[in-house]
Amino acid sequence: MRHGVIFIVVFFIFSGAKIVLFPEMAKFFYYFSSLFALRFQIKLYFCTTMMNDEKYMRRCFALAENGIYYAAPNPMVGCVIVKDDTIISEGFHQCCGENHAERNAILRIDDKTALKGSTLYVNLEPCSHYGKTPPCADLISQYPFERVVVCNLDPNPLVSGRGIEKISKAGIKVTTGVLEKEGRLLNRRFFTFMEKRRPFVILKWAQTRDGFMDIDRNDDSQKTYWITNQKLKCEVHKWRTQEAAIMVGTQTVVNDDPQLTARLWHGNNPVRVAIDRNGRIPSTAYILDGSCPTIIYTENSEMKCSEKLQYVVVNFDNLLDEILTDLWNRKIQSIIVEGGLRLLNTFIEQQLWDEARVLIGNKMFGKGLKAPSFPFVPNTVEQIDDDFICLYNAPEL
Repeated sequence: MRHGVIFIVVFFIFSGAKIVLFPEMAKFFYYFSSLFALRFQIKLYFCTTMMNDEKYMRRCFALAENGIYYAAPNPMVGCVIVKDDTIISEGFHQCCGENHAERNAILRIDDKTALKGSTLYVNLEPCSHYGKTPPCADLISQYPFERVVVCNLDPNPLVSGRGIEKISKAGIKVTTGVLEKEGRLLNRRFFTFMEKRRPFVILKWAQTRDGFMDIDRNDDSQKTYWITNQKLKCEVHKWRTQEAAIMVGTQTVVNDDPQLTARLWHGNNPVRVAIDRNGRIPSTAYILDGSCPTIIYTENSEMKCSEKLQYVVVNFDNLLDEILTDLWNRKIQSIIVEGGLRLLNTFIEQQLWDEARVLIGNKMFGKGLKAPSFPFVPNTVEQIDDDFICLYNAPEL
């Protein structure tokens, strides 16, 4: 019945047909058509507002990503200020200890009267506490914004809703949860660090087309065993500049003597982390050269530390938990685990990983050390020349 009445009303509204109606019926159709038009306008308004909110929040994401190299351990945050559907200012958090995104965006506007009636978009709840910078929520509350639109609430217990509360009390309308899932993915390192109280763990290894990650070390005739091409090597060095630490096991250091630095990409070197239970790493190894901060986890309490080299005694019966807790206490937000096989398998078996990056080189070894068994479907696969990068997210992501 309801759909039939709507059809009749719409038909006569848009067909231009002329009919004679009784006064009561005319009133009914008049009020009904008015209500229908009002509901349509309300739905259109909310749909338009939602689409605009998502559009400008995506711009916040793009700005925030500029902080990937230097914002940590702070989250990556971008901010956009919009008035009359036009961006009038924007900013992002460039470096830990410097201005946050909201402050950068507001300070760029010389005439602050332009903020009246505008909307501020930011992908993480404005902070409400004094840290290295003053609270952004206090700054926002000083100006006549009409709305503040937020993607994610801040899991930091020092904030955790308090920023939203301050802004709301200032009489500013607050909308939250816009593109919330995408926002968590962007700041997955930060959310993992805050919620799980450990670093975000990235597993990384290279393997051949036939599934080997190393040569047969008993075969002295095989000299060259680099698996992937030079472009992927540069990509790996770029990844190192984006994460706080990089980790390998004892056997990897003994076999390969890796430098674990970002020599092929501009940026900070990660903190180098290695396991050496019984002091097997030779003193000539690159990882002990003092060129950048290094942590060695061991059982030997007699190992001598230096300015950039620290030995940390841990209980090897609960190794990974102790290491990750120690790194969390050091405010190391993310770590790449590059091997070897035993270390990678331990992280996989204990489900202590968040992302895996598997590089598949266009080579065949025929025999050697098998790569980890990894029964997951990659989220993305990228081809670079003849090689591939398979990216996996842990199931909860």
